[in-house]
Amino acid sequence: MGTTRRRPQAESAVCDHAASREILAARYASVRRASEMLCQPLVPDDYGLQAMPDTSPPKWHLAHTTWFFETFLLKPFVPGYRTFHPQFEYLFNSYYEQVGAQFPRAQRGLLSRPTVDEVYRYRAHVDAAMAALFDEMEEKHRPEVAACATLGCHHEEQHQELLLTDIKYSLAINPLRPAYRADLPTAPAGVSAALGWIEYAGGEREIGHDGIGFAFDNEGPRHRVLLPAHALASRLVTNGEYLEFIEAGGYRRPEFWLADGWHARHERRWQTPLYWEKIEERWWLFTLGGMQPLDESGPACHVSYYEADAYARWAGARLPTEAEWEAAAQRQNVRGNLREAGYLHPIPAPPGEQPAQLFGDVWEWTGSAYAPYPGYRAASGALGEYNGKFMVNQLVLRGGSCVTPAAHVRASYRNFFYPVDRWQFSGIRLTEDT
Repeated sequence: MGTTRRRPQAESAVCDHAASREILAARYASVRRASEMLCQPLVPDDYGLQAMPDTSPPKWHLAHTTWFFETFLLKPFVPGYRTFHPQFEYLFNSYYEQVGAQFPRAQRGLLSRPTVDEVYRYRAHVDAAMAALFDEMEEKHRPEVAACATLGCHHEEQHQELLLTDIKYSLAINPLRPAYRADLPTAPAGVSAALGWIEYAGGEREIGHDGIGFAFDNEGPRHRVLLPAHALASRLVTNGEYLEFIEAGGYRRPEFWLADGWHARHERRWQTPLYWEKIEERWWLFTLGGMQPLDESGPACHVSYYEADAYARWAGARLPTEAEWEAAAQRQNVRGNLREAGYLHPIPAPPGEQPAQLFGDVWEWTGSAYAPYPGYRAASGALGEYNGKFMVNQLVLRGGSCVTPAAHVRASYRNFFYPVDRWQFSGIRLTEDT
């Protein structure tokens, strides 16, 4: 989700070096425009919100993604390039030690300056310089510029998703429960189909990126895995099903919880998924569209790995491994409730293709530790810091969410978070051994 926090997706990448100048420039302009469109519903006071250290203010996301292009493209490839501001390298570097020191992440919300207007001027300055680079770059530099620019665009798309998840968290702590966008469409009414199981024979499979198109380096190398016979749930776990877990005392029964999860549940006083609230005996949910009644047919969302694992144990099942998930997803095209659908919220499973909801709605926790694939090597240089050094103490999530751009996700995409994290759009799909 490569980003501003501890869990970046890899920024060393495999990509198509044959992109033309025109395609690169158009792709760049489209991604940059999308970031600013996502900020249109914000008021100036929203741009500086940072409700916890894991989130970043919208203003910081806009500036950091700009810093990326300035640092990794304009400075190396534009002779005599003049930076917009000499201190921005320090302010907007996320965690690249080889680039230099960074302003403390937990204090990003304290930066009233640069102003929002100045950050937009910074973006315009870099955009103009990037347009000139695409027009004037020497042919010998084109493959490297194309690779890094493509990487930068995917990096910014990750921050677009983070911008939405972060502003949701920051708005949710406000007692007014303000909406990011009050005009968001309402999720289609419906009743989720009964939970079914799709069986998969055990055997040898290949997972990892196939080398066609862009991928982050943590998606490879492609390699063989041996899968057991198993059955994958036909859809995601719903709010109604998760409510049964709550009402059965799931948050009070240690037999379903990992030791660290049980400790986290007590320390953080978890009793429900994040953003659930009971008002006058009725369950409500905070969304990017404001407070809404809990739709029991919609996917359960904003749960930690510990909660997902505890629910699976209570249900007599388990979470899929990332290899099991990817082997199933390879058979489907990328389509679903992704950002372009416009809901910015998980919706009930549609009828039709099974298993449903593999892409979109929620990032699906897997039981797989985030670790390097066999033969993985981090890239050299600062960009090599992006992924490899984070391959410890985190779990893999798959499939994208309702705020993930459709062109950004694929079957091999590996997202990763710490097991306590809940502010991302994360949910549950069950698996059984057969």
